[in-house]
Amino acid sequence: MNKNILIIGGSSGIGAALSNKLANQNNVYCASRTPTPIPGVTSIAYDVLENDLDLQALPDTLEGLVYCPGSINLRPFKGLKPDTFRSDFELNLIGAVRTLQRVLPKLQQATASSIVFFSTVAVQTGMPYHASVAAAKGAIEGLTRSLAAELAPSVRVNAIAPSLVNTPLADKFLNSQEKIERAGERHPLQRVGTPEEIAALAAFLLSEESAWMTGQILTADGGIGTLKS
Repeated sequence: MNKNILIIGGSSGIGAALSNKLANQNNVYCASRTPTPIPGVTSIAYDVLENDLDLQALPDTLEGLVYCPGSINLRPFKGLKPDTFRSDFELNLIGAVRTLQRVLPKLQQATASSIVFFSTVAVQTGMPYHASVAAAKGAIEGLTRSLAAELAPSVRVNAIAPSLVNTPLADKFLNSQEKIERAGERHPLQRVGTPEEIAALAAFLLSEESAWMTGQILTADGGIGTLKS
């Protein structure tokens, strides 16, 4: 059965990889600031910080919601202004909350539905210069577990916590082969992640194969969060 899947921020990076992966066998709706030129994907103009999602552009029932927008503000704590924390919370947490509250009735209309959020390995593994993003994504992990309890059994809620993935969001850290190699060397698996690898994990969480999973934070980090190399 084709599912109706809404991907927020699916025009590039992990969201685009997921849209590509799901489009052939599902009805995929991509809501983002820029159009999504992926065949078979319905593109909806949406800025999570500026406007409300157009519900008329969506079907009555949704089987899946994936919230992809994120930020990578890596700076020493003493150089982070409170406004940076606010901005990270607005994009990572409040944008997710506003979006979910708007489409939750459509998810609850389905017999079973799945929500996928994104965290970061830096929440569970203390890393220097990650204070702002780790705080915002830590809130996402709390939201994931709380909603998983509240929305069960019809709506499952899980999150993925990756390490550095080679996407446009991470471009300033991976914009040369030397930087890519140096970043990879910090991971036990000796490379950074790909959007397709994280998209595959998101697709799993949307599928019936994960039907007995909710409230989980799945880590895909090349081993950096738990192993020494």
